[in-house]
Amino acid sequence: MEIIGWILIVASFMVAFIGTFYPIIPSVVFMVFGYIIYGLFFSFAELNWLFWVIQLLFVVLLFSADMAANAFGVKKFGGTKAGMWGSTIGLIVGPFVIPVAGILLGPFLGAVLAELIFTRKGLKQAIKSGIGSLVGFLTSSVVKIIILTVMLVIFIIFV
Repeated sequence: MEIIGWILIVASFMVAFIGTFYPIIPSVVFMVFGYIIYGLFFSFAELNWLFWVIQLLFVVLLFSADMAANAFGVKKFGGTKAGMWGSTIGLIVGPFVIPVAGILLGPFLGAVLAELIFTRKGLKQAIKSGIGSLVGFLTSSVVKIIILTVMLVIFIIFV
């Protein structure tokens, strides 16, 4: 039974890290799910209130950093709110429309199309916004990997 528990825990953590690049997968939910699986299979004793407070702070940091990185990327390259929304929609829809490459092309094309349709700033500015969206997504992914790694290390320390 211990082996099954650890397989489920590790699988949950792996899915959390995969979710950093595939936005349909809620990374932090799978990370916390791994903690809960540990508690159910072994014991919640090691995962005391201090552990949960620290993890909650990292969850808030993860969501904040994710939104800030995407918004910063689009804004820094001259994009508008339409570009941010387009990027977000492209990030969700892209992988389904264009498997694998859609993860990168989705936010770029979403931002470009939104800028062209809703702001009429011109193709050059729309492409800049798309590049900003891509930079924001990649930055956000790197930040999420770092935060998830710290969360995992804290889990290992407490266990």
